[in-house]
Amino acid sequence: MIAIGGVIGAGLFVGSGAGIASTGPGILLSYTLAGALVVMVMRMLGEMSAADPQSGSFSAYADRALGRWAGFSIGWLYWFFWVVVLAVEATAGAKILNGWMPGVPQWAFALIVMTVLTATNLFSVSSYGEFEFWFAGIKVVAIMAFIVIGALAILGVLPGTHSPGMTNLTGNGGFLPHGIGAVFTGMLTVVFAFMGSEIVTLAAGETADPKTAVRKATNSVIWRIGVFYLGSIAIVVTLLPWNSAAVKGSPYVAVLDHVGIPGAGRAMDVIVLTAVLSCLNSGVYTASRMAFSLSQRGDAPRAFAKVTDRGVPRTAILVSTVFGFLAVFFNYMWPATVFQFLLNSSGAVALFVWLAIAVSQLRMRRILEREEPEKLSVRMWLFPYLTWATIGMITFVMVYMCTDPDGLTQMILSLVAAAVVLAASFVVGRRRKAAAVEAPAQA
Repeated sequence: MIAIGGVIGAGLFVGSGAGIASTGPGILLSYTLAGALVVMVMRMLGEMSAADPQSGSFSAYADRALGRWAGFSIGWLYWFFWVVVLAVEATAGAKILNGWMPGVPQWAFALIVMTVLTATNLFSVSSYGEFEFWFAGIKVVAIMAFIVIGALAILGVLPGTHSPGMTNLTGNGGFLPHGIGAVFTGMLTVVFAFMGSEIVTLAAGETADPKTAVRKATNSVIWRIGVFYLGSIAIVVTLLPWNSAAVKGSPYVAVLDHVGIPGAGRAMDVIVLTAVLSCLNSGVYTASRMAFSLSQRGDAPRAFAKVTDRGVPRTAILVSTVFGFLAVFFNYMWPATVFQFLLNSSGAVALFVWLAIAVSQLRMRRILEREEPEKLSVRMWLFPYLTWATIGMITFVMVYMCTDPDGLTQMILSLVAAAVVLAASFVVGRRRKAAAVEAPAQA
């Protein structure tokens, strides 16, 4: 369920409106391209995870395939990304709850949701899984119900509706009203909506049968993206004009209002809140497990690797959420300066992670074929050609980001963050080597 529901985030329910507005019906091509990229990345990650399940997943594989500097850098950048996400999602959840109970200050709701989900993660690994199971279940049921209702409306079966045919796909400026370049601009929005798909490979390391869990999760990624993202977005752009103000604001609410579903706005608020809480829950889990893995490899304080009798890395969770609470504080105190800087400096981390996964798989595959071929139970398709094609596509997206003003800011600040972490990795590496030289001498 983590694999199935994890790909459905608040970005789909709310953020997709901006992509539709900037691209038109051609946003379907943006989702197809970004989806193909995610499928390739997940397949490569699945190959490595099935062969060697690790709590640090791609960070541990980068460590083995590319060197300690790579594992250290990508691990801490990913941790930083999720700490910032905690603040974003806590604030989003607080806004929804504040709308229901305006008498309670927004910051109080942010504090409550952060505290509750930190507590569930501290209790046990299974409590994280249990919460995520139900969050994922609600999201899956909601999106499937939306697709069924939308499909019936498109066919003109629902009372009071008539089939729009191809009118909204080909009218209002056509399928690509802003030209083919808008497909790539839309792709920038879409790519970041898919961030988090790789969480399942971190979680699989704590399952009873990680190889089977990874295989099932990575094999299902194609239909998950096809049904949940392409299917639901196709419903939106077929039923409603892409340039509708309602679509830009909240496309899913707009569709439900269009077909006459009562209380559509409130129902979607509940679903978006579920997606936000799911992301928060996963953020606490992911950041703490990455810190735990880094500690195991000597790239973070030793205390992060200590676990309770329930198998929970308590210190790693607490430190990660402390930084999350701090980021929430920044969001309320200095949203346009300090927090915006944090947000922008983590903006391109998704692409850095995916690039690291692809390059690591290129090296790991050859290592495994030479040393442990029996472990290759999941294989990347058409290796190495599709791996190189994926590397090329990720590089293209990174370059294309630089043609967009906001994207350029994010890329520059993310590269600065990466440079800082990379410098830290070399400092840690030198100290480690110095300690290794001193130890025999003292003995």
